[in-house]
Amino acid sequence: MHHDEQQRFVRTRTLIYGILIISYMSVYFHRMAPAVVSSELMLSFQTSATTLGSLAAMYYYIYTLMQIPAGVLADTLGNRTSVTVGNLIAGVGSIVFATAETIELASLGRFMVGLGVSVIFVGLMKNNTVWFRDRVYGLVSGFTVLMGNLGSVLAAKPLSALLNIWSWRDIFIGIGILSILLAILTSLFVRNRPEDAGFPSVRQMDGMSSHAERHQHWGRDLLNVFKNITVWPGFWINFGMAGGLFAFAGLWAVPLLRDSFNMSRDDASIYTTITLISLAMGTFLAGWISDHIGLRKPVILVSAGVYALSWLAMIYAPWQPGLFAMFLFMLIGITSGGFVLTYPCAKEVTQPALSGMAISLVNTGLFLGAAIIQTLFGWILDLGWDGKIADGINHYSWGNYQNALLLMLAFATVAFIAALRIKETGCKNITSS
Repeated sequence: MHHDEQQRFVRTRTLIYGILIISYMSVYFHRMAPAVVSSELMLSFQTSATTLGSLAAMYYYIYTLMQIPAGVLADTLGNRTSVTVGNLIAGVGSIVFATAETIELASLGRFMVGLGVSVIFVGLMKNNTVWFRDRVYGLVSGFTVLMGNLGSVLAAKPLSALLNIWSWRDIFIGIGILSILLAILTSLFVRNRPEDAGFPSVRQMDGMSSHAERHQHWGRDLLNVFKNITVWPGFWINFGMAGGLFAFAGLWAVPLLRDSFNMSRDDASIYTTITLISLAMGTFLAGWISDHIGLRKPVILVSAGVYALSWLAMIYAPWQPGLFAMFLFMLIGITSGGFVLTYPCAKEVTQPALSGMAISLVNTGLFLGAAIIQTLFGWILDLGWDGKIADGINHYSWGNYQNALLLMLAFATVAFIAALRIKETGCKNITSS
């Protein structure tokens, strides 16, 4: 491939990646925003912690159910179609949520948002498997999740500041319009693979033959992915580690700091911002270190081990808001970043044509974990609640939160046990030469 053609390839790949990455950042914004508007939602819809947990978890349940279909869609229809339709549904859902007068209609809006954005990440990761070389896939995965996490950072402190200017309803209408614009851009510019844009495949550029295409019914392919036991540890790592972190940072961290330490929402959101920025850096570092040393398992094991220990400290160390607390919130974020390596691990133990399905299987663990933990956390709080109400909403004690945090430790332990079962691939696909 001569120089001009090479430049055109890089420009096309950058444009496609850029559109998909902005779509992915909007996924994180949609996911994390309920934490910051939690008291507005409680007031607007007059709800308890369990109902709020269920409203926020609505997104996760449909997102979880859609992960395997998202993988199938990415491997069959292609990511251009699936991401276009996904952005469109999410945009409409956000507007429905923003204009809802009842908790039922708000839940329908969240359901549509979850349904729409559920296909974006798998579409993006599938895109990365065909537009980037294997040897940088860990780094690209880390950078991808780093950028997505910037979306969740925008949903913390900056969103809290915006709420002083606009109502939560106006903000969700705005993000809805952005999602609809992204649907239009995806349809116009995204292409499923280099060949569709008139380029040779990445492997052909390196003088190798292209990977085999899918040649049988997708149902049989999906069954093969499910039967591949080397894919499953990644599912449980995401379930316990990433699922726990998203449930905590995405909903319960702000109420914990508010109730236990009398912090304002603005001050409490600084701590969740620290966690989310640390998570973003952790994913990037994990991807980079793993590609650099040519190994996956040691990086995952260390991060899962230290992650579990940080929850122990969160529950039993005598911390107060301040530097040590910030360090704890940072440690939980940065160590959980190791979960990003479950995607390369899944891709590297599966036939390349089925990478979408394998990535979606491990990704399901994350959202199933988050949905279960978000709801259980609220349930444990309500179980120990003494009936105290402050500013019109339920107030929980530090003891209530300590009990709920034991749940985080239990899920972190599941992740560590799963990390021991990860198959080392040496950062190469072990199903093909």
